[in-house]
Amino acid sequence: ASGSNGKFLTRLDLDVSGGEVKGFRHRLIPVFSDVISSDAEMAAKIDEVRQPHEAELQRVLGKTDSLLYRRGNFNGTFDDMICDALMEVRDADIALSPGFRWGTSLLPGQDITVEDLFNATAMTYPAAYRSEMSGETIHDIMEDVADNLFNADPYYQQGGDMVRVGGMGYTIDVGKPMGSRISDMTVLKTGEAIDPAKTYVVAGWASVNEGTEGPPIWDVVEEYVKAKGTVSVPENRSVKINGI
Repeated sequence: ASGSNGKFLTRLDLDVSGGEVKGFRHRLIPVFSDVISSDAEMAAKIDEVRQPHEAELQRVLGKTDSLLYRRGNFNGTFDDMICDALMEVRDADIALSPGFRWGTSLLPGQDITVEDLFNATAMTYPAAYRSEMSGETIHDIMEDVADNLFNADPYYQQGGDMVRVGGMGYTIDVGKPMGSRISDMTVLKTGEAIDPAKTYVVAGWASVNEGTEGPPIWDVVEEYVKAKGTVSVPENRSVKINGI
């Protein structure tokens, strides 16, 4: 399967002769759930596994006025909402959220359920940390992630999308070398430039650092959505992209 949530099957045709790959063709075959009949035995098994958790998964947290989606190379509205939740609930100046490529979308007017939240956040290292970082450290983090994505050597590219940022704007030139891609880092609330020597309160999640502490990210977002009742996510224009 390709993509997340069973969206596609992959077909890869290889032209092999003389011990070498002479050519290839790659296709994504969409899976339309309203056209393809489900396997009865598998559907029954899924229902059996879900049954003890069904009521909690369907519990409504609030509504969305906005289209909530994850995928975008630099941001997505679901991640923008997560960043807003981190800043408000964890009382932070800046929020960082990983550029995951999985998760479902919600249409304007839909309820936000526990299952929707889990679809975007469920993982084994969910702690929502709150820490102080210098402007220089934040810049180094941004540069490191950008190099994982835009290094000219594909063997150094590690996949995923750019780290999502709340409370801060920046400019990225994807064609520049590591250390010089990220510029014009700005605190959105005040319009002030990020000072390399100044300390900022940063909240984030999905850190692989040992000993990271904090509530699970789904608890943070649940608290935020329930407090809002209806979530609206404005268009994000805080990232300027050059070099494409």
